[in-house]
Amino acid sequence: MNTKPVTLARFQTIRFTFFSCLCAGVLCARANEYQEARVFITAPGAPPAGAPASAATEAVRPMLLADRGFQTFEPLDQPDEHVPTIIIDEGKTFQTIIGFGAAFTDAASTTFGKLPKESQEQFLRACFDPTEGNGYTLCRTTIHSCDYSGEMYTYDDTPGDKDLKDFSIAHDLKDRVPFIKRAQAAAGGNLRLFASPWSPPAWMKTNNDMLHGGKLKPEYNQTWADYFVKYLQAYAREGIPIWGLTVQNEALATQVWESCIYTADEEKDFVKHFLGPALEHAGLSQVKLMIWDHNRGLIYQRAQPAYDDKDASKYIWGTAFHWYTGDHWDNVRIVHDAFPDKHLLYTEGGIGGTWPAALRLSRNVIYDLNNWTEGWVVWNLMCDQEGGPRHAGGIPGAGSGTIVNADTTTGKLSFNPPHYVFGQFSRFIRPGAKRIPCTSSSDEFIATAALNPDGSIAVVVNNLTDKETFFRVWRRGQALRYTSPPNATMSFLFQPSAAPK
Repeated sequence: MNTKPVTLARFQTIRFTFFSCLCAGVLCARANEYQEARVFITAPGAPPAGAPASAATEAVRPMLLADRGFQTFEPLDQPDEHVPTIIIDEGKTFQTIIGFGAAFTDAASTTFGKLPKESQEQFLRACFDPTEGNGYTLCRTTIHSCDYSGEMYTYDDTPGDKDLKDFSIAHDLKDRVPFIKRAQAAAGGNLRLFASPWSPPAWMKTNNDMLHGGKLKPEYNQTWADYFVKYLQAYAREGIPIWGLTVQNEALATQVWESCIYTADEEKDFVKHFLGPALEHAGLSQVKLMIWDHNRGLIYQRAQPAYDDKDASKYIWGTAFHWYTGDHWDNVRIVHDAFPDKHLLYTEGGIGGTWPAALRLSRNVIYDLNNWTEGWVVWNLMCDQEGGPRHAGGIPGAGSGTIVNADTTTGKLSFNPPHYVFGQFSRFIRPGAKRIPCTSSSDEFIATAALNPDGSIAVVVNNLTDKETFFRVWRRGQALRYTSPPNATMSFLFQPSAAPK
């Protein structure tokens, strides 16, 4: 069994042999036929029935983005409702996918900076290279420190400095800015960044503390809005344009680390009267401004007052959200249904390095994409061998908060199972892809699908069970037959060939 991770360089060789016709630079999807699909699988592996758990068989070994070759379509007019079937239709499209990625925290940046050059290059290829790696194109970063920072700091620690005369991003120039620039180059320049604050400086807050919640003092509303502007301008001068902003990370969480509380109305009013106008006045209205940046459970309650207020809504691009308290996937769809002109972005998923974590990741990405989410970003790009560094709180233990661990003493990288599961999405659903109808006839399988700009179709299927199961992927009178390993995440890449004239 081939367990070697696929590289897109190998995939691209096949891709262009099936390339389809273009109409004035736009793909004519209906003019294409799809004869076969190339299959890639990530699965934990399991022993055959009756074999001991320690059996050293090919079936036991995990598959990590394993290239399983081609599978051809066969004619099938009517699927059987008793056979698990994934049904797709590229003739209709939904939201445009922005991309996938992870966060440039201080923990990731510091860890990266301590690695030998060969390990740094290995990491950049694995995560950002568009042909050899996961091809990340959408990443997050933090505005000064967060829980995954080695120390607490801001860009202006001078109490009462309303004019921000002492503002400086000097702290970031040591590790974070160089790391981002290296990633930009590895991604071929195709990397969007959005930034989030965990707390204003302590001197701007009611509790005089960056930690333990507290609120922004009203007299510093304008100063804090100007702080965002100075941050954007400072990063732009370093050659790092910031694509988007969230108003506040986890705006209802009082944490032992950096945190700040906003009610829905407080966040709306800050955007309406201060942050939105400050961005507009500085010529930065193109920056995508997002509210909430917290869990799905209250997402509608947070979005509704901001979007119903036209003077606030005009500044807001969309709603950001996380996954930490329950699933609540339907809530995401309901926000879209109520406010279809607004956007939805998944912006943080702290995740361990285990197979259960990988399976949770797969399930959440599929459900969120199917409920109108346009991009999905996990937490730290990497952590060290202790799961840090962290200055306050966080989740202790190696493998926590990250999908890649790096041993800063040996330089060894550990690409954990979630890295490969996430690659099943990020490698094959590319920026500019449009989600298409994709349904499952079985409770044992969930799936999502997208039509890429080059005309290829990516279908990602998750076997929710711990058993090997036969299923089909059906499209317009033809079906692809496949047997899924237990708990597998599978990508099916359909390449278009021009229909006969």
